[in-house]
Amino acid sequence: MSDTVALIDYGAGNLKSVHNALNAAGAGHVRVTADSALVAAADRIVLPGVGAFAACMNALAAIPGMVEALNAAAVDKGRPFLGICVGMQLLADRGEEYGVTPGLGWIGGTVRAIVPDDPAVKVPHMGWNDVTPSAAHPLIVPGEAYFLHSYAFWGDGMIATTRHGGPLTAAIGRDNIVGVQFHPEKSQGYGLDFLTRFLEWRP
Repeated sequence: MSDTVALIDYGAGNLKSVHNALNAAGAGHVRVTADSALVAAADRIVLPGVGAFAACMNALAAIPGMVEALNAAAVDKGRPFLGICVGMQLLADRGEEYGVTPGLGWIGGTVRAIVPDDPAVKVPHMGWNDVTPSAAHPLIVPGEAYFLHSYAFWGDGMIATTRHGGPLTAAIGRDNIVGVQFHPEKSQGYGLDFLTRFLEWRP
């Protein structure tokens, strides 16, 4: 595949593993970058994320021109965009981890702490779990993926769910934008197949 994929480096992602997984899925040209101009020009964008919502959003916003480049490329120009884990959560209106922090606001919703129905269910939600499509989407198929999170997205655009002491959002999307709570780079065959579909996606 000849598309340039911008893998955003803002100090909050498992970059090496995601980079390797994208290459294994067939990406021809992955640029790990904190350069907003490269992001604005990329054919596809991947926003990883590990850590707390506030720290990740603040780190992303601290890169000169990065939020503006993301809005220009993904929202205005419709370039295919993938958010992973906290990178998915940042698509929401706000996060409630360590106070209330505004997100990118691309998909309406709030990221809140997981509160299981059964107090015996432990948080974080960690390990392999089902991904169950809740709306038709070309990137989402049933399967099992690897999750690791203590906060979850609640809001619009849900395209897949999982369960951990109650239903949780596994993926959200609209138009050319998709976000997954699971880690494709840790989800073996299911994750690589998902990334291949993303790299081939022409929304």
